[in-house]
Amino acid sequence: GKVAIQKEDLQKYHNRDTWFQLQHVDADSEVQGKVHLELRLSEVITDTGVVCHKLATRVLECQGLPIVNGQCDPYATVTLAGPSRQSEAKKTKVKKKTNNPHFDEVFYFEVTRPSSYNKKSHFDIEDVDEVDKMEIRVDLWNASNLKFGDEFLGELRLPLKFLRQSSSYEAWYFLQPRDNGNKSLKPDDLGSLRLNVVYTEDHVFSSDYYSPLRDLLLKSADVEPVSASAAHILGEVCREKQEAAIPLVRLFLHYGRIVPFISAIANAEVKRTQKLFTSRDPNTIFRGNSLTSKCIDETMKLAGMHYLQVTLKPIIDEICQVHKPCEIDPVKLKDGENLENNRENLRQYVDRIFSVITKSGVSCPTVMCDIFFSLRESAAKRFQGDLDVRYTAVSSFIFLRFFAPAILSPNLFHLTPHHPDPQTSRTLTLISKTIQTLGSLSKSKSANFKESYMATFYDYFNEQKYADAVKNFLDLISSSGRRDHKSIEQPILLKEGFMIKRAQGRKRFGMKNFKKRWFRLTNHEFTYQKSKGDHPLCSIPIENILAVERLEEESFKMKNMFQVIQPERRVLYIQANNCVEAKDWIDILTKVSQCNKKRLTVYHPSAYLNGHWLCCKATADNTPGCTPCTGGLPANIQLDIDGDRETERIYSLFNLYMPKLEKMQEACGSKSVYDGPEEEEYSTFIIDDPKETYKTLKLIIEGVGTLEQEHAQYKRDKFKKTKYGSQEHPIGDKSFQTYIRQQSEISAHSI
Repeated sequence: GKVAIQKEDLQKYHNRDTWFQLQHVDADSEVQGKVHLELRLSEVITDTGVVCHKLATRVLECQGLPIVNGQCDPYATVTLAGPSRQSEAKKTKVKKKTNNPHFDEVFYFEVTRPSSYNKKSHFDIEDVDEVDKMEIRVDLWNASNLKFGDEFLGELRLPLKFLRQSSSYEAWYFLQPRDNGNKSLKPDDLGSLRLNVVYTEDHVFSSDYYSPLRDLLLKSADVEPVSASAAHILGEVCREKQEAAIPLVRLFLHYGRIVPFISAIANAEVKRTQKLFTSRDPNTIFRGNSLTSKCIDETMKLAGMHYLQVTLKPIIDEICQVHKPCEIDPVKLKDGENLENNRENLRQYVDRIFSVITKSGVSCPTVMCDIFFSLRESAAKRFQGDLDVRYTAVSSFIFLRFFAPAILSPNLFHLTPHHPDPQTSRTLTLISKTIQTLGSLSKSKSANFKESYMATFYDYFNEQKYADAVKNFLDLISSSGRRDHKSIEQPILLKEGFMIKRAQGRKRFGMKNFKKRWFRLTNHEFTYQKSKGDHPLCSIPIENILAVERLEEESFKMKNMFQVIQPERRVLYIQANNCVEAKDWIDILTKVSQCNKKRLTVYHPSAYLNGHWLCCKATADNTPGCTPCTGGLPANIQLDIDGDRETERIYSLFNLYMPKLEKMQEACGSKSVYDGPEEEEYSTFIIDDPKETYKTLKLIIEGVGTLEQEHAQYKRDKFKKTKYGSQEHPIGDKSFQTYIRQQSEISAHSI
């Protein structure tokens, strides 16, 4: 069975669960596409002096025909049918391999019997009733080589009586399903289906129309307090925070303002949490479905999709294909399964996924790292007595709301095309639970499981090395290279070890020796010293790392070398112990420095020796690089976002919730003049500064009103220019007929 909803009815079911009766499905009812026809009725005087009326039917073209079994070889049949005449079908040529065929063929049909010529009437009186009952039928077919015959693609039935008013008619029509007369199945015989339909329809103007509202939204991060900003107000008036978060995140990502905005609302939420919970329990922050949480969730979904692909997809694919038994609940074991073997299978999967996650820090998108850095700083500043809060603030998102859900439902994160089968789904559930608990850094992890078998299984992972790996991973992804403000925490050690470096000199000429040094990288600086624990001989601030690239072996006849390029074209050449270590250092140095504003776009892959660059042979030592830098990590993919469309969506939401905006204005006025207990009807709004909030609300309502007038004018202009039966608006579109009716009523009302 199927559920079919008319386009004009979609808004009725928007964002709510509804039960629909299933309808019978057959080939005759599944149609799509449109056909362009021209009909012409004319008189023909024969050689004997009698008159007959002929209908010329011209099949011009079709568009959007369905592709059946991977191919579409369409043709059309044209039939003139009537109660007292024998149907005669005429057929076009078959058009191969196209679902947008151009036919341009004309077929002639004799409509009336030959009769004496009569100037007074187009038809003899006895012919009128017969013509009124005639119809022209156009059927579209897919020519098939299968034994079952050609497939039906759709039909069109047109009564001829409308041609009596005009001798010719040309229009586009939607193809319609064929009535096969099957009435044997009642709708309730097929059952019903519950759907939650989310339908949005936006008419997007050019960018300049949205400037006032867009500018008001984009400065939200700079408004004090942030609760008085336009973006925060949208979150307050929408029924669901998610409804506001989706367009806000996309808009702020498009204009590069997502990090300041999330930082501002996260700081406000942490401050509010302190006021609400006198115990100042850090575990209460970012746990609810607040605007902050929803915005971070949406950002991770958009910016982190590629990150999930490179991190989890290979092993998720293996789990879905191999089907190893991993059930560890004794009650659910199948016949022939061994509990210990299943535990070992599951342990191996958890270990592998845990390993790829905790080693993936260098692939984490920059925008996510910057957000995690902000969360970490905000939580640590507000809860200075809790040393673990800098980890839990980040892990509550990256593990609880990103990795764990992606493992549990990989199809929702585009890791698999379909929902996994029951056995695989159960395996992924067990893995997700364990990964979530490992990432939570809870002190009593076994207590997190309601099931005793999960607590027993978790004993495998009750070792300090797992907690250390999580902390190292969280340190890396929450270390920002941005130096907009000084971190309140001590530098975080990211990597250290012995390597060989070529001595740095202010001059590029002369011999320079190679020495073994202890290198140390934190989120603040890159240093080296003679031995571990010694005073640094050289310190390079992270913001001074302009590029990190491999160095070609021919430069010094040494393998596994890379270069750290600094201002004034000063270069530190380093040799790692092996190729794996070289890659690790390059990746992590690139990661921590990729936000630097002065990063280079080109570099020299070889050294400057003997008066010239070995790579490009340029003699000037300050010659710009000859090769593009490779610093952009694949996880930082440009998102395809239309800023105007997102602003239009936000306008639509403000317009939809205009009564709430007006009530919020009333609440601001009430708070400004009355300092007593808050009225119950206003208690749902967060209003920290009534005066500032009122000013923003006034600007929002003015901006929405202006856009509403533009939309109304656009619809009036469109209605005047619209031609029913054109290629854009074919005859048979019920939703367009509804639109025509509505606009006619509006026009009549305005008159």
